[in-house]
Amino acid sequence: MKIRKLGALGAELSALGALEKLSDDCVRAIRSAWLEHHVVFVREAFLSPAALMDFSRRFGEPMDYPFLDGLAAYPKVTEVRKRAHETVNFGGIWHSDTSYLAEPPMATILIARVVPPYGGDTLFADLQLAYEALSAGMKRTLNDLKAINSSARADATRTREDRIRERGRTDAAAEYLAEHPVVRTHPETGGRSLYVNPAHTVRFAGMTEEESAPLLGYLFAHCVRPEFTCRFSWSEGALALWDNRCTLHYPVNDYHGHERLMHRVTLKGEKPF
Repeated sequence: MKIRKLGALGAELSALGALEKLSDDCVRAIRSAWLEHHVVFVREAFLSPAALMDFSRRFGEPMDYPFLDGLAAYPKVTEVRKRAHETVNFGGIWHSDTSYLAEPPMATILIARVVPPYGGDTLFADLQLAYEALSAGMKRTLNDLKAINSSARADATRTREDRIRERGRTDAAAEYLAEHPVVRTHPETGGRSLYVNPAHTVRFAGMTEEESAPLLGYLFAHCVRPEFTCRFSWSEGALALWDNRCTLHYPVNDYHGHERLMHRVTLKGEKPF
C-alpha cells in the first residue's frame, strides 16, 4: 500500500488492489493509516451498494441515519444528492456527522457516484491539531466543559427538510439533543481533540446561547484554520473514510447547475468521553 499525504491531515491510498477482496492484513493497514491521518481516500473504488456495505463492515457496524430512509435494498446506505436546479447543498456547513446523537458515529464512508464537471470538493479539518494549538490557559478552560448539540440548528436543516419530504423516516424525533465534552479523548489513540461544530453545537451546558456564543464562535473559527485542513477533489468512484471523532468536514457548494450524487455509510461509535 502506498500513502500520499494531502495536507495537515488526510492521505490518499493506492496499490490496494480490489477493495472487494482485501486481506485482513490490508484492512489493518488501512485502519492504521486512517487512525494516523484521520481521513483516507481511495481513487477508482467503484463499489456497488452491496460491496460498499461489505467494505464498511470490515471497519465497523453500519448504522441508520436518523432522519432519512436509505436505499430500498440497502437501508443503511444514505443518498447525498444535490440536483442541478438546487442552490443549497446537503450538509453545506462545517460539521461532525450527527453529533446530536448520544453515541455519534465513529466513522463515515462516502463514495462518489456522480460528480460535477468542476467544483464539489470536500474540506476536512483536524480537531486534534486544533486542540493542540490552543494555549495552556484555554485548554484548562475547556477541559471540563460540556456542550449541548442539537439537530435543529437552522443552517444545518435547510436541505435536510427537503429530503425529509421526499423520503423522511416516520420514526424520526422532532429534535435530537446530546451533551458531550468540549474536549474528547479518542478511544483508540488516546489523542485529545476539540468536539464542537457550527452545524450542531448550540451552547455550553449550564449557559445560555448568548453567553456561549463568543467562545463558541472563536472555537468554530479556530478549528478550521488553513493549517489544520486538507482539501479533496472528487472523481467518479472515489471513496473517503474519515474519523468522525476528531475531524470536521465541509462540502464546497460551487457547482450550481450540475448534479452531485454520493452514497454514505456511517459506522457506530461510542459515547464521547
